[in-house]
Amino acid sequence: MINFHKILFSMATAFVISTGPALADGDAKMGKTVFNKCRACHALIAGKKKVGPSLHGIIGRKAGSESYFKYSKAMKSAGIDWTTENLDKYLAAPKKFILKNKMPFGGLKKAEDRANIIAYLKSASN
Repeated sequence: MINFHKILFSMATAFVISTGPALADGDAKMGKTVFNKCRACHALIAGKKKVGPSLHGIIGRKAGSESYFKYSKAMKSAGIDWTTENLDKYLAAPKKFILKNKMPFGGLKKAEDRANIIAYLKSASN
């Protein structure tokens, strides 16, 4: 007899495995182009404040932790680290991921754009 639960579990596992690494596989060169949407407000030079904080070294940094920047209460109290997964969720819908944050950006709807910009942020911080 066919066990549909095992089949569904296998299919779900295969889906997660096949889609999970896509985030890590972003193209930094393409991400540089996507970053043009961020450039007006964010620098990639460590400690350089613009309208928003510098994104240099953001991967692994605690949200709201740059001492030179005045963050919203929501960002300071978010209690998260900027992992690639958290950045992906934030970039998809900033106002939904951290409620009441003050970044006036609607988000990047395409997963590929988010993966690419995360790859670019990683490469630009090295």
